[in-house]
Amino acid sequence: MGTIHNIDLYIIAAYFLVVLAIGVWVGLKTKTGEDLFLGGRTLTWGVIGASLFASNISSTTLIGLTGAAYTTGIASSNYEWLAGVPLIIMAAVFIPIYLRAQITTVPEYLEMRYDVRSRKIFSSVTIVTSVLVDMAGGLYAGAIVLQVFFPELSLTYTAIGLALVAGFYTAFGGLKAVAYTDTLQAIILVVGCSILTYMLFDRLDFSWSMLTSSVPDNHLSVVRPMDDPTLPWLGTLVGVPLLGFWYWVTNQYVTQRVLAAKNVQHARWGAMLGGFLKILPLFIMVLPGAMAISILPNIENGDMVFPTLVAEVLPVGVVGIVLAGLVSAIMSTVDSTLNSASTLVVVDFVKPRRPGISDREVAKIGRICTIVIMLIAALWAPQIANFGGLWTYLQQMFAIIVPPVAVLFLVGVFYRTATPTAAFWTLILGFVLGIAMFLARQSGLLDMHFSVGVGVMFAVCTAIFVAVSKFGPQDLKQDVSALVFDKSLIAEKSGTSIFADYRVHAVLLVISMLWVLVTFW
Repeated sequence: MGTIHNIDLYIIAAYFLVVLAIGVWVGLKTKTGEDLFLGGRTLTWGVIGASLFASNISSTTLIGLTGAAYTTGIASSNYEWLAGVPLIIMAAVFIPIYLRAQITTVPEYLEMRYDVRSRKIFSSVTIVTSVLVDMAGGLYAGAIVLQVFFPELSLTYTAIGLALVAGFYTAFGGLKAVAYTDTLQAIILVVGCSILTYMLFDRLDFSWSMLTSSVPDNHLSVVRPMDDPTLPWLGTLVGVPLLGFWYWVTNQYVTQRVLAAKNVQHARWGAMLGGFLKILPLFIMVLPGAMAISILPNIENGDMVFPTLVAEVLPVGVVGIVLAGLVSAIMSTVDSTLNSASTLVVVDFVKPRRPGISDREVAKIGRICTIVIMLIAALWAPQIANFGGLWTYLQQMFAIIVPPVAVLFLVGVFYRTATPTAAFWTLILGFVLGIAMFLARQSGLLDMHFSVGVGVMFAVCTAIFVAVSKFGPQDLKQDVSALVFDKSLIAEKSGTSIFADYRVHAVLLVISMLWVLVTFW
């Protein structure tokens, strides 16, 4: 391990050249702020679905989940195949609301639904988490992998190098460049990981019984007991869907693809495609971690499982394909968060202060923001090593911010009389209580799995939200009927065939998720 053949290097170099070429090609057509941030609102369902998948598949799957499957079992894959639940909610309810409102950022919806305070708070939190969690996590994962093959590389300088490549085509080409490169990256990712899975299963003589006999009890189960330290069943029931809702429905770097759709139908089809694609990681990214137990039994650091498999199992040429897929995953998350974070800075903070700013100035400021954010994330990435592993780091960060945000969207879209003051205090108190719960768990005062804690905090924040709405200032002044749930939202466009009806796709997606649950119970 620690070496790589020239053929593999050529394959990786070719990938980088193609990605940069796409960025330049799209960048030459990117002139305005809407081009940069929303791709001119022209994205179609295939690009949306592939981009949703690729932008999500990064450190949390290839590095974090593969390592978790190796050390604790496949239960962590619940975050992947259960993504269909929030994506169905998004397609049915939030996509028509978002596109009807013509918003550029998700926090804009909060200002329309509540007031500017909620928008600013949520936007600020999203920018910070995008930079310090999503983007830095992606850079950290990429740097770790490259160090396996090039041990002499510095973690900091490697992270900066990856950030520079992603930052270039993101700043130049904007969301459309990100979406197009994500589509390419999704293909490479699936092909590369499928090859690795096939070769690992070949090592086990394609015997499922051999795999099950080589792993600890319950290692291949997605439903775990309440005292399970990885993911208890109650956490899967309440915590995973809420975390997924925050990620897929309210997270700017994900929803930005939906906001850029050419119409509601393409946005819905793209969301459904993304849901089906999210079932794949269980089979081509998580199960390989379990297979590695008998093939490479002495890996101490879970974050090193995937890169070690690539180095030890794959032949020359295939290493380059799989490694290009891995780098694709890293780049797709980095470029997505770069674009979304700069969008939030410009649209939620710069434009309100300079209402007369031209589209070209918006694009220029957006590109500057992209570069600055890129450098911050690259410098922070090496610090993640101090948090006990990538997966642990991501869990710690998300568990704090998700509950109050989920309440404002998920409860607020059905609770018409929710007030702006209630939204404000739910965010403030929710974040404070979330930090307090995190500190209590870290100090040993509270013995509760973070995923269960997400459900508890969601209930507490809902109580705050409803109580302040009922007994606090009644400051809901504007008509919010276009921003809340109505039965007509679920309807499909008249004349749509049954094969093109997103509701049929949703039913098939639910059946697929139930099959996974029953098969790996």
